[in-house]
Amino acid sequence: MSKYFDIGVEKYSPIHCFRVFAPASLNCPKNNAVMFITAANLAKASQLSTVKQCLIYWPKNHDCAKEISERNVIVECDNPHLEFCRFFQSNNIVNTPKIGKIDLIGGAYISDGAKIGAGTTIFPGVYIDCEVVIGANSIIGSGTRIIGKVTIGDHVIIRENSVIGADGLTTDRDENGKAVSMPQFGGVIIEDQVEIGANTVIARGAIDNTIIHSGSKIDNCCFISHNVEVGEDTFIVGETIMFGSSSTGKQVYVSGNATIRNGIHIGEKALVGMGAVVTKPVPPNTTVIGNPAKPLP
Repeated sequence: MSKYFDIGVEKYSPIHCFRVFAPASLNCPKNNAVMFITAANLAKASQLSTVKQCLIYWPKNHDCAKEISERNVIVECDNPHLEFCRFFQSNNIVNTPKIGKIDLIGGAYISDGAKIGAGTTIFPGVYIDCEVVIGANSIIGSGTRIIGKVTIGDHVIIRENSVIGADGLTTDRDENGKAVSMPQFGGVIIEDQVEIGANTVIARGAIDNTIIHSGSKIDNCCFISHNVEVGEDTFIVGETIMFGSSSTGKQVYVSGNATIRNGIHIGEKALVGMGAVVTKPVPPNTTVIGNPAKPLP
């Protein structure tokens, strides 16, 4: 586990003396991490029984299993997500990009530490961060920015002026309506033979990674938010928005100007109609249209 900070839990529980070093998600819990779970996700709480020495924000008036509470610090609160975000604010934790040594190669700005495979073409005006890994025989179009922990496979095409690894909006409001944001710690994984159109933004994961699986094609001017997972051989047409933690199965077709709500899954080989607003999960092999999106009769 990467170490992003070093915070003692004594301020949250005086009887404990361990330290936490990074955030972790409910899907991938880790030791010595800070996490949260909401009332809506308590069915997944058993996943936390595998970790120890964590700081976990827990919904008030909901029981916590003994095997979890005995091994971790449990902070009961009305809004676990807000308190999770406030943890970073109150401890002055940020995770903004840093500028290191940069080489100007063929008109592209490539940071020291970036790894670029054989046969890959980087056009002038590209910026590539120090943690970026790009495979072989890929093409990165002019004006593209690749920021943070981004892994790109072989035979990938990223067209002009796209941004890969931008921060997403992981924010809540406090009691006065003021924004309380958490830094973004995840990355982006783009597998082999993916194509990404011009002026598309793919946000890095908040904690885990945003993943674009092999063979997928994303059109121009799309927004793929944090923690999204795009299934293998999926097509996403221009001006579509996939909000945080939404996902698709394999061979999905999302028509232009569609909107997929956060956390919603589109099943394998489903089709989302033009301009549809998807607010509920879509079963496999189903076509949905409209606002809100509904299956064709």
